[in-house]
Parts: sequence; C-alpha cells; structure tokens
Amino acid sequence: MTLLSDNRTEEMISEEIMAAVEKVAYETLVYDEFDTECEVSLSFVSDEEIHEINKNFRDMDKSTDVLSFPQIDYDVDEVVMTNEKGEIVLGDIIISIDTAKRQAEEYGHSLKREICFLTVHSMLHLLGYDHMTEEEEAEMFGKQKDILEKAGITRE
Repeated sequence: MTLLSDNRTEEMISEEIMAAVEKVAYETLVYDEFDTECEVSLSFVSDEEIHEINKNFRDMDKSTDVLSFPQIDYDVDEVVMTNEKGEIVLGDIIISIDTAKRQAEEYGHSLKREICFLTVHSMLHLLGYDHMTEEEEAEMFGKQKDILEKAGITRE
C-alpha cells in the first residue's frame, strides 16, 4: 500500500502518529482481506477547509471530522483507476486536525488514537462500507473496534 500524505495545516503531525496511521490503514486492508496493491491519499486540513470541501462536494454547509472519497464503485462493474505503479487508487481521506484535537480531548484519549480511529473509519468507507442503517453501522463500528485492537491502538 502506498499512503500519500499531505498536511495543509500549521499543526505538526508527529512521526509516531504517521507511523500509527500507516499501520491502521494497512491493518484495515488485511482485516478486510483486500490483498491488491493500492494507493490511498490522506490530507490533514483545518475546520475551515473541510467545511468548504463538505459544502462543495457533499452540499453540506458545515464542518466535519473526516471525509472519504472512494474511487471505486463496488455496486458497478467498472474499470478501476490505477497509479503509475499499477496500484489501485482506493481514494482520498480528509481529516480535520482541529476537530480531531477537540474530539480527542472530549473523548479523553490521545490525538494519535483519534486520528487512527478516523483513518480506519475512512478506510472502511473506501472499501465500500457505510453506516446508513443500524445493521451497517453495527457491522462497520464492530470492524473499526477490531482493527484498532489488532493494531494496538487503545483509548490511552
């Protein structure tokens, strides 16, 4: 897996956090038995920027913690996009570092844990999961919990 990361904020994202993010992204693929080489793009942005992206692409005029933009439509038989290495382009993850910091404090755990949680959540969206019904939510949230546990990411 290739993880392309982009920090468009003035916040420093530590090497420890980035290593944990790469680990949980990879663990999500392993957990879901997605064994094809792939590329994921991850951007860290401000609340203001994620608000604009949410408004422009989802017609939702508000900020959010994370956005996922899958590049594969699992309901349609399509030719998938690949990068120059022949890896499948899974999609884009956009995390508001401002909201992640607030949520980490609110939930009483580290910023690393919150960013890893948001990454796993988005990775599952990129793999075709959603939480529009109670059943989907239970499945997706159960997978999130399992993946974070397997990766050793706890509510520290």
